[in-house]
Amino acid sequence: MLASFADNGRGGRVRVVGEPVWAGRTELEYPACVQHEALVNTAFEDRAAWMLCSYDVAGLAPSVLRDAETTHPVVVEGTRRRVSTGYRDPFLTVEEFNRPLPPPPPDALRRRFDVDGLVGTRRAVAAFARDANLSEERIEDLVLAVNELATNSVVHAGGSGVVLLWREGSAAVCEVRDTGRLANPMVGRRHPGPSAHGGYGVMLVNLLCDLVRVHTREDGTAIRVYLDAQH
Repeated sequence: MLASFADNGRGGRVRVVGEPVWAGRTELEYPACVQHEALVNTAFEDRAAWMLCSYDVAGLAPSVLRDAETTHPVVVEGTRRRVSTGYRDPFLTVEEFNRPLPPPPPDALRRRFDVDGLVGTRRAVAAFARDANLSEERIEDLVLAVNELATNSVVHAGGSGVVLLWREGSAAVCEVRDTGRLANPMVGRRHPGPSAHGGYGVMLVNLLCDLVRVHTREDGTAIRVYLDAQH
């Protein structure tokens, strides 16, 4: 979304002010926020854009402010502007926050899938979403997001995978696991372009879901998505 805004800036420099990290961000959300802050630098390195990320220094832990130094090349404090002392390669930060996801609950629904099981998986996700009290629009969003992830598993990660479904408060949670490794952290964060023959699936997942967490290892990847019934 930010890239689309910048690319339609009518030939001038665009300005973006955001606050991805604020007091109250949960431990579950925080790693994704730091990765986002890091990768914005890569996504915008060739764009004429001025970006300011606000941080509440009075309400955030010192560790959060230290992380901000690693993801921002320039820091502004009041009227003082300085080069960050801790800024580093965004991909190093992404790897640091490529952390294992909290384990699913023991009663999570579990379903294996392959190419022949995609239709059944979509039906199972839709039924689960209805039981989770999602609106019809949000049911469609969740089914589409999980279908994109499962299809990627079939096409790019050995032909099969596992989907797990459960609820956390008012949120419906789905996790797709496979044996592939997501080697490029920009997948799903950068528009692949009109001539590309793929690469839209994870980007669509990011657009549809309230939160997307990814944990990838040499022997497999887990992508977990959250959709809140109250949104």
